[in-house]
Amino acid sequence: MIPVLRERARACTKAGDVSVETVAEMKAAGFFRVLQPKRWGGYEMHPNVFFDIQKALAEGCMSTGWIYGVLGCHPYELALFHDQAQRDVWADDADMLVSSTYQPVGKVEKAEGGFYLSGRWGFSSGSSHCGWVLLGAINFDTDGGPPDMRTFLLPRSDYKVIEGTWDTFGLQGTGSFDIVVERVFVPEYRTHRASDGFACANPGQKENDAPLYRLPWAQVFMRSVSTAAFGGVRAATSAAIEIMNSRVSTNTGKASKADPNLHAAIARSIAEVNEMELTHRAAFDEMMGYAERGEPVPMERRGLFAYQSASVVRRMADLADDMVKLLGGRAIYMSSPILQPWLDLHAARAHVANDPANRTSDVIGTMQGEPPAFTFI
Repeated sequence: MIPVLRERARACTKAGDVSVETVAEMKAAGFFRVLQPKRWGGYEMHPNVFFDIQKALAEGCMSTGWIYGVLGCHPYELALFHDQAQRDVWADDADMLVSSTYQPVGKVEKAEGGFYLSGRWGFSSGSSHCGWVLLGAINFDTDGGPPDMRTFLLPRSDYKVIEGTWDTFGLQGTGSFDIVVERVFVPEYRTHRASDGFACANPGQKENDAPLYRLPWAQVFMRSVSTAAFGGVRAATSAAIEIMNSRVSTNTGKASKADPNLHAAIARSIAEVNEMELTHRAAFDEMMGYAERGEPVPMERRGLFAYQSASVVRRMADLADDMVKLLGGRAIYMSSPILQPWLDLHAARAHVANDPANRTSDVIGTMQGEPPAFTFI
């Protein structure tokens, strides 16, 4: 799909959304079933398979890779919900897609058997293609206990997708529109407590008892919003090589293919991306090893893995910067093959999960035996 997505990328950017055709092709290929439970027709594959697909898609179009990462990891979280919630979504259509926005901005009112939810959320990537949504909100009515962060699962009939609310300089094609909810009832079983995801003790593990579903939920989601950058920086690197091979400065007469500084920037990109990919693979191999042995992932390892995930997008954006600034005027036209992945990489940096500053203290703290300050880990 890489060359096909590359051909569609400009139209995707202009439309502000991935095409219905592309989403249908990803469905037909079974991509969204990679992390879905087998009992619902999924494949329950190793997370590295899921991320390999995301990287490949993003190399053709980073917006497509981005929405695949987000929508494709939701079958994993849904597997952690109460079984009835899974039935609500998948009983009639096992290919049903679910979008999300975990911003804790919703208003929650506790009620018998569940909650009333209302509010407006931003950044729901791929939402126009989905029949359900996952929304973040905090329940403060906990009988004197600490606030209770939850994810609320709603059908399309209970919310509105506000198209036209996504106007950005990069990742324009992700269709990350606003979601509006006007006080609807959400039953208790269609909520997922953040504390359960943190403790790896989720209601859905009763039915979905494979080792895959014993991983910390946050570790899966964090990588879903950083891994598209691998494809983006590879696309930028390929574009830099393409431009290098044909560019001769009209002012100096120097050929870019003889520029040692450009060679160094391209070589550094190839080498560092390879190193980050090996680290990524090793992290999930290690976590799956713990899960298969029935052991918890040590908190200090979770802290380090979260920091590594949060760091990669900024590192990759910097690698793209180093190449772009050495390609002169050939890199500034909207038609330049390096421009869109460069913009996409910088847009991806804005996601809260891609800010390493949020993770540094927990790397050190968990090494000292302290509980993490940021429990989405």
